[in-house]
Amino acid sequence: MAPAQEPPRRPESVLVVIHTATDEFLLIERRKPAGFWQSVTGSLEWGEVPEDAARREVLEETGIEAGLLTNLQWAQVYEILPAFGKVYAPGITHNREHAFALKLALRVPVVLNPREHVRFEWLAADAALLRVSSYTNRAVIEQLRR
Repeated sequence: MAPAQEPPRRPESVLVVIHTATDEFLLIERRKPAGFWQSVTGSLEWGEVPEDAARREVLEETGIEAGLLTNLQWAQVYEILPAFGKVYAPGITHNREHAFALKLALRVPVVLNPREHVRFEWLAADAALLRVSSYTNRAVIEQLRR
């Protein structure tokens, strides 16, 4: 008798909203799907804790090493959009996202990973709320704005 297979594990990811003390928010445009603006996001690697994933993803996606990283103690389970579904195992339809904030005194240089993103913008809170594509990202910006 063959051993029973475990169902696929729900993926977990991080969302890191980078902002300055002057209430500017960094948004980056994904390469795919085009026109999708968000903060830093990424999946946890096997055995990785959310805090370590947040720091790793910020560095990989923006080159930013400075700032105060805060775990917002907020996680959201959401349905994976069809545009992103092909990167997950068959049968995976939802993701658990852990929210973080990275606060900087001022803007710092940003070096994007060109495989993932095409451009970035620093925006005031109101403009960031209008531009951001993800509703979970919007909720965190709302929480952090002054």
